[in-house]
Formats: sequence, C-alpha cells, structure tokens
Amino acid sequence: MGGFSSLSYRWLVLIIICLSAFLVPFMGSSINLALPYIAGEFSMNSVAMGWVVTVYLLASAMFQVPFGRLAEMFSEKRIFIGGLCIFAVSSVLCCFPSNGTLLIIYRALQGIGSAMIFSTSMAILTAAFPAQDRGRVLGINTAVVYLAAAVGPFLGGLLTDYIGWRSIFICVAVLAFFAGMVSLKILNNPKNESKGDPFDMPGTVIYGIALFTFIYGFTILPQTTGFVLIAIGIISLIAFVFYERKQKYPVFKVGIFLSNRVFLLSSVAAIINYAATFGIGFLLSLYLQFVKGFDARHAGMVLIAQPLIQAFFSPIAGKLSDRIEAHYLASAGMALISIVLFILCFVTSETSIAVLIIMLMILGIGFAFFSSPNVNLIMSSVEKHYYSMASATTGTMRLSGQAFSMGLAMMVISIYLNNQPMSVQLSPQFIKAMHTAFLIFAILCAVGVYTSMSRGKTSVNK
Repeated sequence: MGGFSSLSYRWLVLIIICLSAFLVPFMGSSINLALPYIAGEFSMNSVAMGWVVTVYLLASAMFQVPFGRLAEMFSEKRIFIGGLCIFAVSSVLCCFPSNGTLLIIYRALQGIGSAMIFSTSMAILTAAFPAQDRGRVLGINTAVVYLAAAVGPFLGGLLTDYIGWRSIFICVAVLAFFAGMVSLKILNNPKNESKGDPFDMPGTVIYGIALFTFIYGFTILPQTTGFVLIAIGIISLIAFVFYERKQKYPVFKVGIFLSNRVFLLSSVAAIINYAATFGIGFLLSLYLQFVKGFDARHAGMVLIAQPLIQAFFSPIAGKLSDRIEAHYLASAGMALISIVLFILCFVTSETSIAVLIIMLMILGIGFAFFSSPNVNLIMSSVEKHYYSMASATTGTMRLSGQAFSMGLAMMVISIYLNNQPMSVQLSPQFIKAMHTAFLIFAILCAVGVYTSMSRGKTSVNK
C-alpha cells in the first residue's frame, strides 16, 4: 500500500475517487451555461451546439462496458489513471479549438476519458473498503456527484462571466491531472485474473452500435428517425446478448447479468429511476423561466434545493444500507419520488415557489434513499473480479436512463406545443405537457418500486 496504513489507504482512495466523481458531473452541469458563449464564438447553429453536449453523453455511454472489460484484463488502476489523463488532456484541447467541429471531437475524447473513470471508480472504491463500510463510502461518493451537479451551474456561471468559458476546462484539467498523479502514487496494483485473455472486438462493435443508435434516437424524438434508430438499437442489443452468450471471452458477461437476480433487478431499477427523474429538472427549469418569469440564475437557485438535499442525505442512506435491508431503503426512496411526481401533476402557474422548493427537497430525500442503497446492492451482488463490469453497468444504466428521460420529455412537449418554439404565450400548453410527463414519470417510478421490491431479501455484507 505504498507505505500507508490500511485505514489511511482506504481514506486516500475515497478522497481520490470522490475528486474524480466531482469532475465529470461538474463539467457536464457547468458547460451548459457556457454554450451560448461557445456558440457565438464559433458561429455554431443549435444543432452543432447540441452536439457539444450529446457527443460527450454518447461517447461516455458507448465505452463504459468495453473499458470495464479492459480493466478486468489490465487492472482498474491503469484504466482509471488513463481516464484521468485523457480527461485532463482533452479538457486542455477544448480550450484551444480552431472551430466548432474540433471542439465536438475533443468533447468526444473527454467522454471516452469519463467512461474510463466511471467504469473503474466504484470498483476501486468497493475493493478498498470492507463490506460493512461499503454503503457509507458509496453514499459519500454519491453525495459528491450530486454536490458537483448542484454547484456546477453556479461556479460555471461565475467562471464564464468573470474569466471566460475556457476557464471551466482549465479548472477540470488541473484537478484531473492532480487526481491522476496522486492515484499513480497511492493506488494498489490488483491481481488480474483475466490477464492474457483476448479482447472481444466484434462484441464491442455491436455494443457500440446498439448504444449509439438507442441513445441518439432518444435525443431526437419525436422525429421519425429517432424511432427508427431506437428500433435499430433494440435489435442490436438483442443481437449483442445472443452473440455474447456464445463467446468464451465476452466483452460483457451476459450470463452474470441474467442469472444474478439482485444485479439484474437492481440495474433495471436504476435505469427506471433515471428514466423517470432526469427530465424533472429540465421541465421545472422551463416552468420557472417561461411560466413564472424567472431568469436563469434565479431558476437555478430554486432547482439547487434538490441536489443539495440529496448530497446531504446520500451518506446517511448509504450508511443505513449497511445495517438495514438495502432493497427496502431503495424501494422506499423510489416510492417517495413517485408520490412527489404525482403531486407535481397538479402544479399550476399560481403554485408558490415555497411549495415547489419543499417538493424538490422531498425529491432529494427520495433520490438519496434510492441511489446509495441501490449502488451498494449492485456492487455487493458480484464477486470482486467483476467489480469493474458492475461499475460500468451502473454508469451505462444512468446514461441510458437519462437519454430516455430527456427524449420522453421533449416528445411530450413537442406534441402539446405542436413543434412551436417555447414562449410565454404557450404557457398553458406547456403546463399540460409537464403534467403529462410527470404522470408518466410517476407511473414509471411505481413500476420501479415493484422491480426494486422483487429483489427479495438481500445482503450487502459479503
């Protein structure tokens, strides 16, 4: 352990993993505020500006599982540090693009670095701590993720206004480089049981096509092309499952996913949760700005209530999941989210901001009590050798669910507004669209509660 005591090593690992967990969501939430400035500088249209965000999401989703497999072959440490280095270098490159196309390419590279980080970070953290402490440390890590998402818009706005949009990339580059150097010094080199195994390139290509068409399809709904791409994605995923089951060295061990009830149902519960919740902030942001008349800064100050509460309660929920049946906590959290979503179906233009903030705070509690215990269940349901694959699966479920949620929200808005640009005059139609979306999300969460409870009695203290 490089001269560190067992306890010191564990907490150093936690600090490094939390720092890396802060970088990615902070980058994602802060860059949104800089997009208008970037688009103006490089004369980018709305489609190109959207690709600055979308290409990162796609790259991160497509590469998590392949890098999870590579981590099994070459160690989590190498992939994790490599990811931090790529993230740092690509962040520097994003500061100096000569045109918008190059910026999009650099953002794709950043997404690959993010995939390497997230496909290994939870595996490293889970391996460093004994089973009885996993829930607590995974809860702390989850809290950092949502704290980063909460402070990203605020700090990103300050950096953009006072220094310029490039300062966001410079800050994350410095932090990523620092985390990589410290990781190189302190992280252990675990034994690799898969060393020497061939890498499944055909399976990786099929998986990449499936994820690309599936996620990108959701981002362009309700266009006909979107539905076609989603269908291609589903067919490709089915083909991927059949192909992988016949491989001796698959990129993703489908058998483990299908035969492990806790892992399977926890992963399904995760994608349902993200699918039912990621669009909430997007819808409420539009509601606050177009219905309530708030500017972006004040709308952000209202919406920050949810991630702050979630960041506070996530370590508590994680610690409880070490002592109480984790699936009860996760199911209770999902049920609470479903109830709040149903209440949000009755929000009108006259609803007070105080009531909305209270609902957001309760949502934050629900998110905390679902996320931390659910991640604990996923990581504790597999053997140590498969931690990287479990970590990569968790990240893929998150990104796929987020894409589905945004696609669903955009489709409902498009139907009610008849593809007209959002405006104050269309507030009544938007409120109806928001109610419909929240009702669909509430029903999804109710299904998620059933899925979560179906895991039966589980144990995370292995």
